[in-house]
Amino acid sequence: MTRTFIALEMSEDMQRRLAGEVRRVAQALPGVRCVDPAGIHLTLAFLGELDGEQLVRAMAASEIAARRVTPFSYRLTRLGIFGSPRQPRVIWMGIDEPSGALALLHRTLTYELTRRGFETDQRPFSPHLTLARIKSSLSASEQQNLQALLASDQPGSTPIRESYPARSLDVMKSELSRAGARYTRLRAFPLAEG
Repeated sequence: MTRTFIALEMSEDMQRRLAGEVRRVAQALPGVRCVDPAGIHLTLAFLGELDGEQLVRAMAASEIAARRVTPFSYRLTRLGIFGSPRQPRVIWMGIDEPSGALALLHRTLTYELTRRGFETDQRPFSPHLTLARIKSSLSASEQQNLQALLASDQPGSTPIRESYPARSLDVMKSELSRAGARYTRLRAFPLAEG
């Protein structure tokens, strides 16, 4: 069985940028569990444990989806949270991709996976990059630090001008251990040309 997800991998430039954002979060909230920037992915579908035949079907769906969308670029936007401000579960970096190619890629992949018998997430697609996970309640001072961090990242405060390319759709393997998750690209399907 292979713990599998489908994602866009980050370039080295983006990993460096995200490493700086993770450091900012870690400095403001030393008690939260920040992720390793080298392991950050823009996940489009998490499929869980797959046997060999299911993995072949997931790869076929990914290949078809990749062939239907041309390469595109996207930008980082601002920090946000999942959960309430008093008890957030995740701190994330938002993604902006105005051409609609990212949403099209997600829709196409979801359609192809569903056609092949996979259950897919029915929640609206909210592209983001997870920077930290929070397991316990924040203290009052940590809540203040989090609010200051989020307020400093409102649109227009520090514009992020860099754009990052998406050129392939990657089928990824995730292995969990005490040292953290280790990710391996099983297959990269190039996005359509022209």
